[in-house]
Amino acid sequence: MTPVEAATAREAMQAATAHRPDVILLDLGLPDRDGMEIIAEVREWSQVPIIVLSAREQESDKIAALDLGADDYLTKPFSGGELIARIRVALRHAARHAAGAAAVYERDGLRVDFEARTVSLDGEAVRLTPIEYRLLVALAKNAGRVVTHAQLIREVWGRHGAEDNTYLRIHTQHLREKLSDDPLRPRFILTEPGVGYRLKG
Repeated sequence: MTPVEAATAREAMQAATAHRPDVILLDLGLPDRDGMEIIAEVREWSQVPIIVLSAREQESDKIAALDLGADDYLTKPFSGGELIARIRVALRHAARHAAGAAAVYERDGLRVDFEARTVSLDGEAVRLTPIEYRLLVALAKNAGRVVTHAQLIREVWGRHGAEDNTYLRIHTQHLREKLSDDPLRPRFILTEPGVGYRLKG
């Protein structure tokens, strides 16, 4: 990949349309427009992975960026190694999307077969409630990406799901228990505090 730099939102949009990048690294603090507007505008015509790099630490900013369509959000300062790892995950997710939705999610012994609607862990069947299964599928189909609380609630309970995250938190806890997933040392489900969850990609 050859990096293309842009100092303003105007330059960024011109570069994005001219070069069709594999991934966009976006700072929200642009001199001519708010980066949030760029996320929304790009999502009108492209599903290119967008990773936000920002000094804004408020959860509301992270949630807004992710709900608008950003794939990830890194708060400054961050290490170069972490950024490269996040880019790799975003590119893998984009490759799966381009090839068509995968019929199966597999990682570290966890297998979710979307067509057969089955879940197994280390070769053993895992019995989930319908809500737990929908929650796992929503995370698995977005593996590697942060999925906000609001996005998960819509996926699991529909557009009119409760805005309170309590039920989501409870069902995520039950799902983790059935997957033997320790929240302090997660094997599968990572918590993005105040924002949502991410299934390892």
